[in-house]
Amino acid sequence: MRNCFLMDQIDFKKLRIMQNEEGVVTELYIPRKCSATNRLITSKDHASVQLNIGHLDADGIYTGQFTTLALCGFVRAQGDADSGVDRLWQKKKVETKQQ
Repeated sequence: MRNCFLMDQIDFKKLRIMQNEEGVVTELYIPRKCSATNRLITSKDHASVQLNIGHLDADGIYTGQFTTLALCGFVRAQGDADSGVDRLWQKKKVETKQQ
């Protein structure tokens, strides 16, 4: 199984992305990877989507936290998006020991 691709855990220094003196990213395009297949999502893949899945507490109230998943157009075209998101979310729940 592959790890979930979380946008908030990107180390921009390792990716060698242009930054100004204040550390603000100045790149016009930052490549993403598909969370389900680990393929690179190109700038021309207009069928790709990025999902923010909100975390809920035991009462079903939004906690303000979310997990970001990216799906490439290939996965969506094959009809595997739903099962891919379900598989990734189940893995995420096991990693964080939630129910």
